Amino acid sequence: MRCNQCPRKCNINREGGTLGFCGVGSGFSVARAALHPWEEPPISGSLGSGTIFFSGCNLRCVFCQNYRVSHSAIGTPMSEKELIRTMLCLRDEGAHNINLVTPSHYTQQLVRVLEKVKPDLGIPVVWNSGGYESLESLRMLDGLVDIYLPDCKYLSSELSAAYSAAPDYFSVVLPALREMCRQSGRPQFGGDGMLLRGTVVRHLVLPGCRQDSIALLHTLAKSIGTDRFLLSLMCQYTPDFAQHCAHRNLHRKLTSFEYQSVLDVVAELGFEGFSQDASSATAAFTPNFSEN
Repeated sequence: MRCNQCPRKCNINREGGTLGFCGVGSGFSVARAALHPWEEPPISGSLGSGTIFFSGCNLRCVFCQNYRVSHSAIGTPMSEKELIRTMLCLRDEGAHNINLVTPSHYTQQLVRVLEKVKPDLGIPVVWNSGGYESLESLRMLDGLVDIYLPDCKYLSSELSAAYSAAPDYFSVVLPALREMCRQSGRPQFGGDGMLLRGTVVRHLVLPGCRQDSIALLHTLAKSIGTDRFLLSLMCQYTPDFAQHCAHRNLHRKLTSFEYQSVLDVVAELGFEGFSQDASSATAAFTPNFSEN
């Protein structure tokens, strides 16, 4: 399988064992599958989101809290049948949804899985990605994904090049977000307050980068609108995982002033969605990948 399914377009044969930017082969590698209580409230609910963390990543950000699996192929190999069985088991454990985390580099393989399991699943499918998606791959997911949960990390190409080796990040993410909003429609909730359909765009405010965050929000409001998706503004950045990188601003926590100044712009522009308490900025909320 010559792999060009993400914007990296590595054009390598993953079936032949050649590794592209994501660092994984053609088969599924799952780092963790479990009920997860720490997503946005209408996704985690009271019982948890049925998260399946895939190994490898097409961004591998220098500050990633899941670096143990995003920067390597550490995980349990799974066949299509085993992955389907895992999804159904999570559903039977009470998961409000099936949450596919860092799935972009497995899109073609996951399309086959979702086509088989979707009719029997009975709960929403969440596509939880870094937002760095090709339109061709996203269109393959039309009708298979109910909730898109992408990051929108940066507006600045300098920041995206330095932190994610993706200088084209925003130029790729903007049309991807439009496609996600087109597929999912405006957010729809069930009677229990759980999200059934829609797009939730996450943005993590990084220390020293608040001006980029503010410019990004203005651009999203102008380019897409404020009522097409929910915004999740996060302050959970922790420097624990970036001490090895050369960017000294990432060696500290976000200040309350930085986060509040971005929150003020969210309110000014009229976005609806979610924000975080400063207590979330701790490595304690990082999933334990030694348990699967």
